[in-house]
Amino acid sequence: MDLKILDRYILSRFLYNFFSSFLILMVIFIFQGIWLFIDDLAGKGLGLVIIGKFLFYYMPSLVDKVLPLTVLLSSILTFGTFAENYEFAAMKASGISLQRAMRSLIIFVILLGGVTFFFANNVIPKSEQKTFNLRRNIAKVKPAAAITEGVFSDFEGTGEGMNIKVDRKYGEQDRFLENVIIHKKTKQGVNNTVIKAKGGELISSEDSDIIQLVLKDGNYYEELKPKANKDRRKHPFAKSKFETYTINIDVSELNNQDLEEDGNITTNKMKNVTRLIKDIDSLGEDNLKKVEAFSKNISSRMGAFPLLTKKDSLRIETKAKQPEKDIDSKEEADTTKKKDSIQSVEELFAGLETWQQLQIINSSKTTVTGILNTVKSKKDELQKRFKFYNSHILSLHQKYALAFSCIILFFVGAPLGAIIRKGGLGLPMVVAIVLFLTYYFIGVFAGNYAKEGNIHPAFGAWLSTLIMLPLGIFLTQRATADRGLMGDGNFVERITTFFKFKKKEKKAEK
Repeated sequence: MDLKILDRYILSRFLYNFFSSFLILMVIFIFQGIWLFIDDLAGKGLGLVIIGKFLFYYMPSLVDKVLPLTVLLSSILTFGTFAENYEFAAMKASGISLQRAMRSLIIFVILLGGVTFFFANNVIPKSEQKTFNLRRNIAKVKPAAAITEGVFSDFEGTGEGMNIKVDRKYGEQDRFLENVIIHKKTKQGVNNTVIKAKGGELISSEDSDIIQLVLKDGNYYEELKPKANKDRRKHPFAKSKFETYTINIDVSELNNQDLEEDGNITTNKMKNVTRLIKDIDSLGEDNLKKVEAFSKNISSRMGAFPLLTKKDSLRIETKAKQPEKDIDSKEEADTTKKKDSIQSVEELFAGLETWQQLQIINSSKTTVTGILNTVKSKKDELQKRFKFYNSHILSLHQKYALAFSCIILFFVGAPLGAIIRKGGLGLPMVVAIVLFLTYYFIGVFAGNYAKEGNIHPAFGAWLSTLIMLPLGIFLTQRATADRGLMGDGNFVERITTFFKFKKKEKKAEK
């Protein structure tokens, strides 16, 4: 048998299954993504070109889910079909082992792993950035898209900014709003005005650079800040009721918004390996500085762990030159003085008046409570900072783990297909989905634990792949030795035979 012809045949069958599986799975995940972002796309008056760009930018971010599943499914399909059609039996009869039959595919999968890493390092970060900026810029051009039901949304024009919360949006292009709450911000970014209305409407025109937000049946609250303290106490805020209140928003600059404009790279998913390594070092150093500064601040407030002062060498030399008698007499005097002055805390506290004791206790409680509140608030801040730091380490290792997982899952799927001896999209699809969900959810849970700092981020990124590694070795050994999934026979065939035997027994009884 010509081995080159055999290699081309096996490779062509695998590539057919690989690309067909990839296209089918990509379409499925794209539809899932459309449902995920349906609120950002539907009813906003967006053209097909903008929606097409959004989906085009979104597709590369699905590769980390689609590609491992594709490798697993296509390898099970290919080798399951070979085993089912007794093509493997013919290969083994010709003296061709499973490893030799897999050689061309092993080379392809290794090259695929390299391409996957390049894709994860260069294409996916750019895709995440493009998707993020396109959603942000759509929200600027289409004002209704910037308002999310049930939460406060930033809504900024060229003038004063504001936060808007609505209970419901309805009507054409979501122009009508129900139960509106607005926090208007000053130029310094301070919320000093609150507007509440039962209803509202966004009115715009293609020929105008002004969008009108017309509020109906509401109240207006404004915090006044006179210069004199006396006036602040007398007039803390102004309140008024209105039937109709119109807010004009100048969008002359926003109408010229470029939907392809790239903003700052803000998340770890938007960064490549070089940027991640650089940011990991800077974030780690910055976090340590924050912890050290906070520790010194708390120590100084508590009066504990005083900083050691440097010794004066000149005073030490002067003391050394003093006669021994003078030194001894001075030490005795100091010891006597300390004995007279030292008292226990209980004795010191008992010697005070009752009002003084209460004052000390209340002061101590206030101090301790203040320190505890400071520690709790700082703890939340530091947890967010370290979570951000851990997510960068996790993202860095996930890029390498994704490339390596394609190789590992091939060595899981190929021998598994040879063992179960089933082709088509029935049993292989079920087995592939079960294995992939196991792999995927282990990765998700490990990633969440890693971000919270419960496990090391590098371990969290590699855990699912490391679990699949011994499974791949085990299955490859079983398939090479022509042994079943469990025991010496085929586990699937045993189950099938068992049910066939039960059916025969029932027919015999009848």
